[in-house]
Amino acid sequence: MDYASASAAAERKAKKTQHAKGKKTARERIASLLDEDSFVEFGRFHGGDVTQGFLGAAVITGFGEIDGRKVALYVQDFSIQGGTLGKVEGVKICSLLDKAMAMRIPVISILDSGGARIQEGVQGLSEYGRIFRRSCKASGMIPQISLILGPSAGGAVYSPALTDFVIMTRENSHMFVTGPDVVRAVTGEDVSSADLGGAELHNVQSGVAHYLGEDEEDAFGYVRSLLTYLPSHCDEMPPSYTYKPSAADEKAAAAVKDLVPDNSRQPYNMVDVVESLVDHGEFVQVQEHFAPSIIIGFACINGESVGIVADQPMHNAGTLDVDSSEKAARFVRCCDAFGLPVVTLVDVPGYRPGADQEQAGIIRRGAKLIFAYANATVPLVTITLRKAYGGAYIVMGSKSIGADFAYAWPDAEIAVMGADGAVSILNRREIKAAGPAPAAMAAKAKELAEEYAAQNINPNLSVATGELDGIISPEGTRQAIAESLEVLRTKDRTHSGLKRHNNGPL
Repeated sequence: MDYASASAAAERKAKKTQHAKGKKTARERIASLLDEDSFVEFGRFHGGDVTQGFLGAAVITGFGEIDGRKVALYVQDFSIQGGTLGKVEGVKICSLLDKAMAMRIPVISILDSGGARIQEGVQGLSEYGRIFRRSCKASGMIPQISLILGPSAGGAVYSPALTDFVIMTRENSHMFVTGPDVVRAVTGEDVSSADLGGAELHNVQSGVAHYLGEDEEDAFGYVRSLLTYLPSHCDEMPPSYTYKPSAADEKAAAAVKDLVPDNSRQPYNMVDVVESLVDHGEFVQVQEHFAPSIIIGFACINGESVGIVADQPMHNAGTLDVDSSEKAARFVRCCDAFGLPVVTLVDVPGYRPGADQEQAGIIRRGAKLIFAYANATVPLVTITLRKAYGGAYIVMGSKSIGADFAYAWPDAEIAVMGADGAVSILNRREIKAAGPAPAAMAAKAKELAEEYAAQNINPNLSVATGELDGIISPEGTRQAIAESLEVLRTKDRTHSGLKRHNNGPL
């Protein structure tokens, strides 16, 4: 049998295996993701023996293009030995990662594997270690995107966990360190693959994944969307396009005030606000289903790529907690690594109170957001819409922590705490003296709260002390952001070495 015949036979076998599971073959996935006829493979028959009808390794490696941009790609082939990883597969993947770093282009991995090849013993485990080391070296230098389109188990799960973005599909994606059989044998717990490591669990609960695709095509579309905002490497300017002023964008920006209720306790959807401020209303969310009290994602302002961080009053009043702090911190860190300005929209009442948050490490984990903003060198522009209280005000990209420009809407409330809480501490004797009738005490508390708010919670004090660069009208928000980013275009971000810093999994 010659190579061409063997290749055709192998693809027929792969289609039979994968299509029965509702999945594409490795080569079909490559064709779906990359520009047509752009894939250039290397090492195709490495580790194979054509005389035995075995074509090679359980991973395909090579280079291709997405929207005309060069990318490196490795794709596990489940139809060959269950996509397991042994020495040959490890050598191919490590070689690809080395080439991608030398060429300074993004790496995309498509994972569908049974894990380490048991027959090869420790050799397979050692290859994972070599892959991990290279992924850590590449972190922050070139974008790394992982698609989980099948199982990923054992030590193999740490390979995607080290990358910048993890994408899973609703039906076929599973990630776990120990599978259901091991859990059952060790703990006696009977749990399904979906409950242990399915796509919904990792998108909603654990935060391991960054996008929940409905199917493989949806997942591939998200990869293409991400790459429209990310540069090929850390020293390249982020992608941009020629923006033509749009009447629709101007109308949406002018109407942003209508989206935000005057009552600071009334919820609204911050996503609507973001979409009204960015070009053409296009906002690509990251980790949409995890820690929903904060939203993060990519957009463009006047054709320039930016990262957006914003509190979400629709969920838990937009309070910061352990998960939302880590979610935002990793994103700010990612934007800084790859040179995207960060625009922060603030409407935060504080950190979420409770013993569960303290026990979960809100001090330690909340500090990650401080670290991310304080060390960021990209342009930082912050807008306070309605309120910013206490420590949450500081960490959400405030002027004191490093924002280049910080603005607030006219009625924004910025203070150590809200008026009701403040007067209950500062004026408790006066309130008690207005009694004994509860109605009289409530009326006095309301009067004092209004006085406190007028004197201490409006943004004028912050402007006077230099903590705000100005008070802007809601309809002028988009213009203020755009003008600030234009001024900051030449901000000095000098660094030594191959990259600014890594983008490890905070």
